[in-house]
Amino acid sequence: MKLNGRILYATADPALLRAQLDGQDLTYDGQDLHYGVNTDAMISGAACTLGYTPDILGPYFLENFLEAVAQDDVRQGGFQVVVGGDAYGSGSSREVAVVAHQGAGIELVVARSFQRIFQENMVYGGMPFTTDFGVVERLQAGEDVDLVELQDALPPFFRQVAQHGGLLQYGMAWLSGELEPWYDIDRTVRPMNVVEKLVAAKAWATGGAGDARFGIGSVAPGDQVLCRVGFRGMHEYTAGMCMALYEEAFGDDPVFEPDQVAAFEDHFVLIDQPTVPDAVKGARLGPAKQLAAEMVAACDKHGLRLHGPGRALPAGVCHRIVVEDYAQPGDVVVLTDSHSPTAGVLNTFAFGVGSTAMTFALRTGLIPVTVPKVVRVLVTGDAKGVLSPKDLVLHLIGDPYFREEQWRKSPTDTCVIQLGGPGLDQWNVDELSVITNMTVEGGLMTGVVEPCQPLLDFLAERRGDDMAARMVHPDEGAAYERVIEIDLDQVPLTVATPGDSRNRQALPDAGEVPIHNVVIASCTGGSLADLRAAADVLRGRSIADGVRVTVTPSSTLVAAQAAEEGLLDLFASLGAVVSPPGCGSCIGNGPGVPHPGETTASTTNRNFDRRMGAPGPVYLVSPAVAAASAVTGKLTDPRAL
Repeated sequence: MKLNGRILYATADPALLRAQLDGQDLTYDGQDLHYGVNTDAMISGAACTLGYTPDILGPYFLENFLEAVAQDDVRQGGFQVVVGGDAYGSGSSREVAVVAHQGAGIELVVARSFQRIFQENMVYGGMPFTTDFGVVERLQAGEDVDLVELQDALPPFFRQVAQHGGLLQYGMAWLSGELEPWYDIDRTVRPMNVVEKLVAAKAWATGGAGDARFGIGSVAPGDQVLCRVGFRGMHEYTAGMCMALYEEAFGDDPVFEPDQVAAFEDHFVLIDQPTVPDAVKGARLGPAKQLAAEMVAACDKHGLRLHGPGRALPAGVCHRIVVEDYAQPGDVVVLTDSHSPTAGVLNTFAFGVGSTAMTFALRTGLIPVTVPKVVRVLVTGDAKGVLSPKDLVLHLIGDPYFREEQWRKSPTDTCVIQLGGPGLDQWNVDELSVITNMTVEGGLMTGVVEPCQPLLDFLAERRGDDMAARMVHPDEGAAYERVIEIDLDQVPLTVATPGDSRNRQALPDAGEVPIHNVVIASCTGGSLADLRAAADVLRGRSIADGVRVTVTPSSTLVAAQAAEEGLLDLFASLGAVVSPPGCGSCIGNGPGVPHPGETTASTTNRNFDRRMGAPGPVYLVSPAVAAASAVTGKLTDPRAL
């Protein structure tokens, strides 16, 4: 590769960014590069509804980033290389973020560090990348850099994928019996943590599609293996791309174990709600219906389960339904959504993947895994009925150890939080799932909960079988990257300030923050436990003048339970907008889109700029803090009421 185009530095300074777009080539001299350039910034939720090909998405790459980039600025600017800071590619699993780079003419991505899903999507989508800033200097000096050397620097599985021409081509070779494991399968059993035990049990040992065997003695951080996957899921944003890739690679070949696959119509189902701004409906509703239609057609063709309003199976946020109905202890679970770690609450290895990886999993029943480092978090102390798991996880991922990814030693390292300790027993699965869900907001692969009583109680109720034997316990003597002990008595009520979920701040330190828009919704704020917590604060009180409140149950089951308890009537009687189940508020596809000049307090898991569908600061809070803020019109500790 020779530098025939320009280099775009994703600076933290909007003026420097704008100057580059206006034609000035930046001489890089240590200027701050933006932390956590996220996939919502790379390609917005609105643009995602338009399609999934480079020609469609290229003009929308980085649109509105730092309020400095206009539509098609990057493509028209002739940029060939983009350079970012730490945590490049934070956020969603949307593979279209990589496609948007390609459509905008970007041929190489250089960053201090990359987030796991985005990095995997680059590998599988054929986008060259590196953390070596010396490559930029070589290109600027006129050198013709052989991109194969970047490929050769990758771990062994990633190299094989590149050599085969892509993950799906690799999958075809596996299906035809041409491949054997590249890793040693004769390994000595040693003490392992929960994640290592689970991966080792599911790791491919030998054979091909018809006679494959799984299970090896042990794995260690950094190993790359193929694992037998259990449940797989996708939704409207991603299913069209998945099935287009599937038919291109595999034609009409059957999906592996289709009874372990479901599709979810959840991301677009609230766009047509009455309180959604007309501009949002006008821009998103039509193309969203087309993407949903593609998913429905694919489900009909391949015999896949379909959840959604008016469908054969109940509606709701995919992550919530996976916990309610599908995930089981000891399984590997993947969805084309970054918040798939929700299911880790059930002692499951659950993580998000891109569209190509899902397509590979649909046909082969396999998923690539880079064995993560594991940080064990042991929770003690008393939440006193006030501190919530939302407070705990915001406190945790905002710690410099996670925010700065101090666990990372190489570009392809991954990390998982393993949760244990007696402090977990005071919360139920609804509440604990908020922690595993939001591990991805801390740059982590997932979270997994060690066996505990809340899990056994939930599984007995929802699965009806004795799941104790399926539980994966950590071994005595297992190795961890770090063990962190957290005493809940020392954790304050915590918020995330606008821009990133890792921007932690103790609620008392936030000061007088006026709140105009309150959203109690999503896979981290719409469970029955969440609605109860909000109702407990609101009962007997009123919503402050000038404050809008939106409440969205996370599933059909949650909505029915909340209605039976009178919670939905309570919210409605106070003037809140109560919507059907769905996931739209989090991503600007439903009620709760901020109005001009509003500041939002939201129970969702992500507060990137414009993610909720419009400009305006968004604070992430617990359901109790959200409800208290609705009462006072400012960020409020519920105990102050």
